[in-house]
This record gives sequence, C-alpha cells and structure tokens, in this order.
Amino acid sequence: MITIERDVVVIGAGASGLTAATALQKAGLTVAVLEARDRVGGRLWTNEIEGAMLEIGGQWVSPDQHALKAMLTELGLTTYPRYRSGRNVYINGAGEVSRFDGEIFPVPAGTEAQIVGLIDQLDALVAEIDPDSPWEHPLAKELDAVSFSRWLETQTDDQEARDNIGMFIAGAMLTKPAHAFSALQALLMAASAGSFSNLVDSDFILDERVVGGLQRVPLVLAQKLGADVFLGQPARSLSWSDTGVTVVADGMTVTARHAIVAVPPPLISRISFNPPLPRRQQQLHQHLSMGFVIKVHAVYETPFWRADDLSGTAFSPYELVHEAYDNTNYEDPRGTLVGFVSDEEADAVFALTADERKARILESLSHYYGEQALHPVVYYESDWGSEEWTRGAYAASFDMGGLVRYGAELRSAVGPISFSCSDMAGKGYQHVDGAIRVGQDAAAAIIAERESAVG
Repeated sequence: MITIERDVVVIGAGASGLTAATALQKAGLTVAVLEARDRVGGRLWTNEIEGAMLEIGGQWVSPDQHALKAMLTELGLTTYPRYRSGRNVYINGAGEVSRFDGEIFPVPAGTEAQIVGLIDQLDALVAEIDPDSPWEHPLAKELDAVSFSRWLETQTDDQEARDNIGMFIAGAMLTKPAHAFSALQALLMAASAGSFSNLVDSDFILDERVVGGLQRVPLVLAQKLGADVFLGQPARSLSWSDTGVTVVADGMTVTARHAIVAVPPPLISRISFNPPLPRRQQQLHQHLSMGFVIKVHAVYETPFWRADDLSGTAFSPYELVHEAYDNTNYEDPRGTLVGFVSDEEADAVFALTADERKARILESLSHYYGEQALHPVVYYESDWGSEEWTRGAYAASFDMGGLVRYGAELRSAVGPISFSCSDMAGKGYQHVDGAIRVGQDAAAAIIAERESAVG
C-alpha cells in the first residue's frame, strides 16, 4: 500500500472528474485521480467488438453543448454529422409502417394537433424553468407531485399523442416509465437541452459524433494528466475533517486538502465516509436512481437502408426498439444501426435467453428496415445495468417529489468534499456537456478558496 499526498484527490475518471482535475492542475494544484475501472471514461466507452468500432456509451454532440464543443476544440478532436439523408420511419399502435419527412410523426390530423399542442405547452413551461434551479419555479412542488404520465393525461385524451410525447422523455431520455418520475423532472430534462422542441428534433439533439468516438475526450484528458491518473483503484473509504481528507483505495492511500467525488449519485454510498455524510446528503442519494436501457449495435456489410432512401432514423412507442438511427462510423463502408430498448421493455427481454433476446430485438429492427435487418455481421448489446461501477444508464433522476425536496443540495459541498457528475448538472444534464460544466465549477470553487486563503 503506497501513500501519496496531493492538493486534491478526485474519485472517478469520467469526463467530469478529469475535467476538474485538468483545471486544477492548470491552476498549479497537485491532483490524484482514482478510478475503479481499468480504463478511463466512465459512461463513455469506445471498444472494438468483432472487428467493429462501437461506441458502447454516450456518443452524440448537439449544437447547444457549448462546453463540450469548446473542449473538443481545445483537445483538437474533430466531429462529423450523423447520417440523416432520406426518409424516417414511424410505426403506429396498429403496426402500420409509414415513411415521413420532418419532425412530426405521420399520425391522424387530430393526433398531430394534440402533439403540437403538447410540445407548445411544454416549451412554454420549459421557458420558465432555470435548469440549474427548477425547484424555484412557482409551480415546482405541484409539478413534482404528479407523474409525467398523469400530467399528460390531464392535458389530452389522445392516447397516441401521450404515448409519443411520453416516449421522448421516458424511453429516450430518463429511461424510466413515465409513471416513475415527475412532470418537474421531465421539464428539467427538456430545460437542460434548451427546450422540449430540441428533444423531439433528432437532427438537433443527435447532431454530430466525434471521429474515433466520444471517449477520446476523457482519454486525451487522462493522457495529459499522465501519472496522476490511477486505474484499478476503487475508493473504499474517505475520512474527512475541516483540515483535509484521506482516501483509501485498494492499493493506495491519498491525503489531500480537498476531495471531489465524481461518480453517479447512486454509487456515492459505495464509499465509507468517516464521519458519515450529513443526514440530508444521505437521504438525497437514496432518492436518486439510475434509469435502464439496452443500447443495441447491429453492423451490416453495407448501410442497405440508404439504397431504399431511408435515413436510418426510426421511432415507435409501440415497438420493442422504440428508436433507432444510422450509426455508421466515419468513412466506414459497412453500415451500423443503433437502437434502444428501455425501462420495462428492457426488464422483460433480460428475462429471456441471450439468443431469444437477440431474435426479438432484431425482429423489431426489421419492422422498420425490412428483412435485411435480421442478418447483422456484428451484434452487441450495451448493458450498463450490469456494469459494477455504473449500474444503469443513461443517468440518475429523482423519484417523485425528490427534485423539490433535495435538488438544491445536490451539488452542495460537505466540508472539503465536493461532488461532480453529469447527473448533477442543470444545463447539459445527463450529457457530457453537463459533466464538463460541473467539473469546471467544482474545480473553480476549490481554486477560488485556495486563492482566498493565500490572499
């Protein structure tokens, strides 16, 4: 067991922790980053599976993610646009397949009017929400006491309109059933992206990808930090007082003036704190839980759907795979589709054997793209729910009433301990952009405190 001393110890080598460590090091402070895994990146992970490069975790960059885009420029990383030429596919509750252009699904005129009306209502509410403090909205307590599904029921009797609007927040973002989170949590999700309209516009929210994969952000940051990043070192205990911290990992001990805990909130309790964290923090972490989604990768010899004038973009709240996209890699002659199976649907297919699950998922893809979708040359399921140091995806969200009750203290420091994670972000919530923003803020607070003490 080795012991080292630093100004700041960072627990977690995801985008947020590495951003904080980089900023601290630039300011002249010494750092040690402890990572439980044998790799950096957290929920960003690019890997080669059977000869295909797959982005197992997060991957997209949208135009409003200014912190991420600035980071990409700083690190010299380049992006390319998601393929989107051709027509999109929608499947209704009767199993009827339609091809369409634009953002609104091909539904009956009355349903379309209800969908547009709901989007307008949600955009108006989101415009009143500060993503960094949604609990301050005048109707926050009321909105946090009603589930998103129930709120939709109070707005329209049109089931297909409710199903589609619910899909964008539930299956596609929070990856929980719409009855499991509040209307306020849904508004925060939309506010973090600027508007609800942005969330329903796949050309906006899924605009670009990074050449080589989005994991290159933490990989390059870690490379610059060099020997100050320690892999295979899960933090087991954190002792703290007003004068500093001591973190004990599996093979080392770090003493420091400050600690930044940069892991998802549901994992914070994996660390034994001495003395224990305050009561409010203990309760707060128990009211946050991860969503659950299977990210499905299917690689084909060619992007066959393009020959049929399909963009690869497909949606249906009635399909096992509720959304799918052309995910072909930069300058790759093969074609890749990525699809998503969320919340209760994911629970159900994991009750099947692996072969049965694969068959069910590919069958769902074939409903969008035809018989050729049944025959990928590479097939892979990103199952973050079984990842020991993640335990879900995409991010953590509050249970009913939790956002108003605890949200204001989500990022509050406890003595020398700060918290940093995309799950704690306002702007950029559950995205890499938010991870970077929170990491920058956590570092800035420590730097300001040190400068004040020196001054």
